[in-house]
Amino acid sequence: MRWESLFADMEAQLDAAREQGLRDEVAELTRAERAQVTLVDRLRATRGGTLRVLLRDGQTVGGAVVEAAPQWVLVASDATRRVLVPATAVTGVVGLSALAAPPPGTAERALSLGHALRALARDRAEVRVDALGVRVAGRVERVGADHVDVLPADAGPGGAAWALRFDALMAVRSG
Repeated sequence: MRWESLFADMEAQLDAAREQGLRDEVAELTRAERAQVTLVDRLRATRGGTLRVLLRDGQTVGGAVVEAAPQWVLVASDATRRVLVPATAVTGVVGLSALAAPPPGTAERALSLGHALRALARDRAEVRVDALGVRVAGRVERVGADHVDVLPADAGPGGAAWALRFDALMAVRSG
């Protein structure tokens, strides 16, 4: 009888050690998986959700996430206004999903910031571009590899456009 209880106790200890090892392994795998998640992956998972984005220049942009790609997020600040925020302009976010979207596919990776800006140029949309040190209301005229030309609305015929580097952009507002 004594041997049976000793073996039962040893078996219970072994089972507890196995369970603890499994919990430790799951926790380590969870930490390793979370270490691979980018902020943009979480923004992409928040499509349709409401959040507030803090930009590098101190501005905040709030609203529903309409779309997100690896280089940008599009936020609906109200029923008619949209704000295109480059991922490089984001300092922090309140309201993110705890989940992460799967890695972007080939088509989604192709949706660069330049691609989104070219769509605004094609549509001849009136925009307000906030960049470090300047705010320009007008139209996107051209989009280069690393910059966008914005012609101010108050520029006369032959007026000069602002050429703004992508990495200086904080927000492009339309609507």
